[in-house]
Amino acid sequence: MKEIEKVGIVGSGTMGAGIAQLIIQNGLTAIIYDIDQETVDRARSAIESRLDRLVEKKRASANEVNQFKNHLLTSSDLSELSDCQLVIEATPENMEIKRSIFRRLEEVCSNEAILATNTSSLSITEISGQIQTPKRVAGFHFFNPAPVMPLVEVIHGLKTAPDTVKSLVDFAKRIHKSPVVCKDTPGFIVNRVARPFYGEALKIMNEQVATVDQIDRIMKKVGNFKMGPFELQDLIGIDINFAVTKSVHASFHGETRFRPHYIQERMVQAGSLGRKTKGGFFSYDT
Repeated sequence: MKEIEKVGIVGSGTMGAGIAQLIIQNGLTAIIYDIDQETVDRARSAIESRLDRLVEKKRASANEVNQFKNHLLTSSDLSELSDCQLVIEATPENMEIKRSIFRRLEEVCSNEAILATNTSSLSITEISGQIQTPKRVAGFHFFNPAPVMPLVEVIHGLKTAPDTVKSLVDFAKRIHKSPVVCKDTPGFIVNRVARPFYGEALKIMNEQVATVDQIDRIMKKVGNFKMGPFELQDLIGIDINFAVTKSVHASFHGETRFRPHYIQERMVQAGSLGRKTKGGFFSYDT
């Protein structure tokens, strides 16, 4: 496979924009695709604002940031990703959306391009099941915020080629991430381990054993976690966390230890999704 120098990102949300920022900060070119130019322009503006703050905090020079910005491209035409050596899909956790995107990517991209998905819980094997070259499809799961969090999960489906996995592991190291290879199981490693972290915290809160603030404070003070389970859900997005929990629960055929909690569902219904709505388990009005 060719050396990866240009990376396509499908999806300009929080994860897509974060991955693009990570790519350009490592001297490579990233092109973000989304359904319309206005959407990708908003993502570009958000990335550039974060880069400007690096100058304010003296973590990068103005010249370095300008170079980063020059490596960032945007498009509302998927065919403009045709010359990318790697494309990372970072769209909502919906199987039909992802399968549709991969069918289109197979038509657009060269036969040598790696097609990766940033899914946090869906089956890599199923995502690639309807394309002709599943050997070049793998999971490449970053964590939020992508420019900061060091771990990347590299997930191989049943038909993923070993060379595809090796290329992604090498690329992860090249952009200063710590890759871990795992097989295609529900939730992979991190999200499978994390389900009880959130689930038990919700049960403890619901049973009035302790408050949200107390639970988070205990986990940070005693467990030495950087964030408690509720602060972390607010950061990730309660809707995203709930969707992942439902996916893992369904993939394990209803195993009770992964069962979603109705409190998450009610908060999603109310539109209280965490930081992005300025309110979730905590308030972010200021």
